[in-house]
Amino acid sequence: MDEFMQEAIDQAKKSLSEGGIPIGSALIKNGKLVASGHNKRVQENNPILHGEMDCLNNAGRVGSFRDTVIYSTLMPCYMCAGTIVQFKIPKVIVGESRTFPGTRAFMEEHGVEVIDLDLPECIDMMKQFITDKPELWNEDIGEL
Repeated sequence: MDEFMQEAIDQAKKSLSEGGIPIGSALIKNGKLVASGHNKRVQENNPILHGEMDCLNNAGRVGSFRDTVIYSTLMPCYMCAGTIVQFKIPKVIVGESRTFPGTRAFMEEHGVEVIDLDLPECIDMMKQFITDKPELWNEDIGEL
């Protein structure tokens, strides 16, 4: 397992242990971890604090994002993908997109390289969460 994807998975598990949605993210610059984060919508009652957004918020001002890679346990939604495109993050590595197909085409149309690892651990974690808490999941993806 790639150490940076493992960090994202650890963040997802942290969110789940806090009663939140199990999505984690990590930002890498020049081969080093800059920041990580996890979905905190439930924990902080904040509708836009998805895993990628928390990670980027934790990174703070890093100057240019053009030499970064962002990892996420799940394919980003339009809000997170829009931020990735806006900051010109060139590469996104995701754990899975089976439970949520997200915005791969949107990001690729804007020059972002997207790699989907299709990891069973990420798939299983999201499937279990969606089964256990469908209302919370549907709220997260705007399907209520």
